[in-house]
Amino acid sequence: MPHAHTHVNKGIVNRLARVEGQVRSVKSMVESGRDCGDVLIQIAAARAALDRAGRLILEDHMQHCILEAVEEGRGQEALDDLKVALKQFIR
Repeated sequence: MPHAHTHVNKGIVNRLARVEGQVRSVKSMVESGRDCGDVLIQIAAARAALDRAGRLILEDHMQHCILEAVEEGRGQEALDDLKVALKQFIR
């Protein structure tokens, strides 16, 4: 069962805002007819930034949510849910 986060990591929110800006920039590059190589480089940069944000969210999840679930006796359920999410995140 999904859970609500009672903590927000401002660093993650800031990273995601930067990724959002990068993606907007890539869209603008495509619309203006920029060189394909330049566009692909920027897509790779945005993808890498999004992956870094995902890793931070995963670390935060393990440090807070998984530990909390274990303390509440829901450890196996939390690990099962994490496995499902990781199958989607890591391809």
